[in-house]
Amino acid sequence: MEDENVRDTLGDGAELRPLEPWQAEEFLAHMDRGREYIGRYVGLPDVAADLDSARNWLQVYADKAAADTGRLYGIWLDGLLVGGVLLRDFDAAAGNCEAGCWLEPAAAGRGLVTRALRLVIDWAVRERGIHRVEWLVSPENTPSINVAKRLGMSLEGVQRENDLYRGVRQDTEIWSVLAPQWRAARDATPAR
Repeated sequence: MEDENVRDTLGDGAELRPLEPWQAEEFLAHMDRGREYIGRYVGLPDVAADLDSARNWLQVYADKAAADTGRLYGIWLDGLLVGGVLLRDFDAAAGNCEAGCWLEPAAAGRGLVTRALRLVIDWAVRERGIHRVEWLVSPENTPSINVAKRLGMSLEGVQRENDLYRGVRQDTEIWSVLAPQWRAARDATPAR
């Protein structure tokens, strides 16, 4: 995966590519299809409530990419945007980043997020020298926790009631993988 002009196949009719402001209408339609499902644990549907706010959110990530402080990729399945992965915070100088994801329900259970994140994390570690990839997740979000496990991340701890989400205080689990662990696991995995 190269960051510029990324277009990687995820198999099974799916591909990963940058998600940019010019795709705001497609992104909003995707949010509308999955708004309730995605919004159970992720605030993205609240941030992208209409076309202007969707475009603005995508622009934030375009600006982050230009400043080398974040990345945003969409997941398309048979030509339809169904989810995405991101490096929400990206600090190459410090060697740290935070990864995240979302997916609409029709695309869940196919391994798309795990495959997409493997590409993105591999790029961050191998090409950009990221040492620590962090994953923050609600303890109630079992699918996201399972992604962290499949990515070889370790649970480091829980921040208790640190996140006020839709008026309710919730805990946040902190998972991570370090570059040596990532490289060892990826190098031991046969190419597919």
